[in-house]
Amino acid sequence: MTPTVHPARTIGLVLTYNGERLLARCLHSLEFCDEIVVVDSLSTDATVDIARAAGATVLPRRWEGPGPQFRFALEFVRSMEPKADWVVSLDQDEYLTDELRQNIIAATRNAGGEAGFLTPRASFYFDRFLKHSGWYPDYLFRVFRPDMMEVHVSGAHYSFHALGPTRRLGGDIIHYPYRNFREQLDKMNSYAQQGADALKAKGRRGGVWAGVSHGAARFLKLYVLKLGVLDGRAGFINAAHGAFYAFLKHLRAGETGDWGPRP
Repeated sequence: MTPTVHPARTIGLVLTYNGERLLARCLHSLEFCDEIVVVDSLSTDATVDIARAAGATVLPRRWEGPGPQFRFALEFVRSMEPKADWVVSLDQDEYLTDELRQNIIAATRNAGGEAGFLTPRASFYFDRFLKHSGWYPDYLFRVFRPDMMEVHVSGAHYSFHALGPTRRLGGDIIHYPYRNFREQLDKMNSYAQQGADALKAKGRRGGVWAGVSHGAARFLKLYVLKLGVLDGRAGFINAAHGAFYAFLKHLRAGETGDWGPRP
């Protein structure tokens, strides 16, 4: 008797919080998935309505950081029946190009022993998609077998790491991380504090000199070594913001308490 061969089952995964700006486009690009799971951090805008209208399974959960949130999401995916063979994970401000979507479908249907696939990401900043500045091609491990990956967290940032062989796919994840400078600075303020807290937890010392030296090094890396100069005004502005982020993170790591007298 010939054994029955079941097609690979693919789950789209998105973590959300007040992501109404691009969520519909994000979820539309994942329509090829057998099911979409959205873990929402108690949004106050139309995020949940958009997700449910797209047919997604919505799991509300208070935000405790990227590590706990993704562990919760992946535990749910691993418990699903029928079994999930593949996960395609996007942020709420990202979507797949048609080229990448078709390449993901072909790769997951004809995969061998790969743990997953690396996909390039193109990010829009100020007035263009950056081609340098350390932002492109920015290969990310976003298509993976749920039991062959692990989540690494550093401060406010996360990444998936493969527990097995990988290969690269053509086509881009399109990324719009900020709508304006104000939003970028709001995020930078939060990320810098989380980064400073992570440095303190590791026993790393901060302060003014640490902030200045790391800020200067960050600017030189982004603008010179990563060829941000070739990205025009956007490349310079990005490098300046990157330097300010590094300055704030290392400066705050040296703070010992609130300013001013105690009550």
